[in-house]
Formats: sequence, C-alpha cells, structure tokens
Amino acid sequence: MLNIFSRSPMYDQEAVQPMRDELIAVGFEELLTSGDVDKALNIKDDKTIMVLINSVCGCAAGSARPGVSLALQHNVIPDKLYTGFAGQERDAVERIRRYIGDYPPSSPGIALFKNGNLIYFMQRYEIEGRNAEFIAGILENVFNEYCQAYGPSISPEDFAQVMNAKMCGSKIPLFRG
Repeated sequence: MLNIFSRSPMYDQEAVQPMRDELIAVGFEELLTSGDVDKALNIKDDKTIMVLINSVCGCAAGSARPGVSLALQHNVIPDKLYTGFAGQERDAVERIRRYIGDYPPSSPGIALFKNGNLIYFMQRYEIEGRNAEFIAGILENVFNEYCQAYGPSISPEDFAQVMNAKMCGSKIPLFRG
C-alpha cells in the first residue's frame, strides 16, 4: 500500500505486490510507516518479534523469502512477524535499521527482537548464494534458542499453496507516480 506522506517508492507497486503477498500469506504484517515500526518494536513483553527487510533483489526472491517461509513451518517460531520493504516504504525501513543498530544497511535482512532489543540479525551476505533450505535451517536453530511460540505460522496445506515471487529488481519497472 502506498503511503503518500513518505518518500516515493522506487518500484511500481503492482509489480512488487507478489513479493509482499508471499510474506503476508505465511503470517507477516507490513510495517508501512516509521510509526508502525515504533509501535511494533518498542514493546517490552518478553515476546520475540521477527522483522524481514524485504527486497526486490534475487537473493530475497530465491533465498530470504522462501527460507523464512519454510522456517515458519517449524514447531517453534517468533511470536510476531513483520516486514518492511526496502525501496518501497523507505521511512519505515530506515526506522527498522535504527532498531537494528550498528549493522550496515542490509536488504534483505532478517532481524529478531525481544523487548525492543535486537537479539539476532542475518545480513544479506549471509543470505546470498544460499538456498531456502539452508536459510530455514539456520533460522530454525535461532528459533529454538530464542523463541517460544508454537508453529507453524500456517498449516502445511496452506503453505503448499504459497506462491514464491521469483522476480528480481532488474525486471521490475520503476515507480513513475
């Protein structure tokens, strides 16, 4: 959804919608504004919150989104799932990166928070060149260590219907709004 009060998105909204839908289908909520980010992450309730910084790049399409989705079929998962789209909701992603702290900007990136503090972060260089099963395996170990919510995030039957968006940025039209 386009937020008219922030900086313009870089890519055509319709073209990136399948990349959003893929995450929403497995239980993610979108963070569209910096206020949404503060409301989601500035919570001190001992629950774990995963934030996936989504991206139009090939490693998001081939590794990050499918890997996270597969990991959420595990029997232990984070309590809440959020996503912000780099290059689209630019103010929201900038705010997410403030919560992440001293790490360089990473798109995609997978962060786990508890009580407003970062407890785990997988950067782009840890995602690139790896397959979804590898990413899922790492995340399942992280979930076992830090999380307590019961998985999966959606039923295996529903998961089998999730469509992975395999486009990358070079094929996506720029926003002309």
